Amino acid sequence: MLPTSLRIVAGKNLLLGCLIFLSRPTRTDAQTSPAPLCIGETFTLASKVLGETRRLNVYVPPVYRDSATIRLPVLYMPDGGLAEDFLHVAGLVQVLVGNGSMRPFILVGIENTQRRRDLTGPTTNAEDKKIAPRVGGSAAFRQFIRRELMPAVRQRYRTTTETALIGESLAGLFTVETLLLEPDLFDTYLAFDPSLWWNDGQLTQQAARFVPAYRGSAKKLYLATSSQGDTAATRQLAGLLRAANPPRIAGYYEPLPNETHATIYHPAALRGLRRVFAPNARPIEQ
Repeated sequence: MLPTSLRIVAGKNLLLGCLIFLSRPTRTDAQTSPAPLCIGETFTLASKVLGETRRLNVYVPPVYRDSATIRLPVLYMPDGGLAEDFLHVAGLVQVLVGNGSMRPFILVGIENTQRRRDLTGPTTNAEDKKIAPRVGGSAAFRQFIRRELMPAVRQRYRTTTETALIGESLAGLFTVETLLLEPDLFDTYLAFDPSLWWNDGQLTQQAARFVPAYRGSAKKLYLATSSQGDTAATRQLAGLLRAANPPRIAGYYEPLPNETHATIYHPAALRGLRRVFAPNARPIEQ
């Protein structure tokens, strides 16, 4: 059976995102009408910082629904639209939590409006500026997450103070940039094929100064690259993490040469979520 349509069912304060699966009629189900299959929740947030309304898609593990008191950490993801990466990452979280290889997290997907604007920092490279009418808006996007989105999530859901950020490609660039420029916004960072070539590789050069000097609260960073990724810069960043003394940032790097830029997200997320959120691994201390 294949998903053939997507329906948003409105509630008073909350919307339920439901996939509708249709099958060919048979003798036994010819009279059966398709029913919604709900996979999460979605709501909109009017952002004063960005001057637009943003849609957020949320997956909540069953353990949250089964308890009236449990609080869970939150995993935030750019590229979090239903037509982007939300569904397959939500599926990974569901499976990994269900089979006990990952601690339960609430997943919050941030649907894009102007992706290349929000996920890139400033650049002086003329070729970089050609990818979109507007680039370099990552600082404002972080401000939206910090000042508007995170408070809204804390108000709507029972959360702990632990947070994480996951992204691929330009979202991976945003993830690494956030660690280097505003490290205390999240506790754990996962970046796959991060576009570290942006602005002639300035972010990696910043990391060379940031990592040895960092003395803040402990962080985790998981990195992965495909056969088409910026492997040299990512390996350099991972090397800086290993050489740091004291190692306040626990860094994990896995090259995945059998993957391409188009295929890396799912296998890298599977490996990364298992590694940094394993049930026997201590959560980041608050």
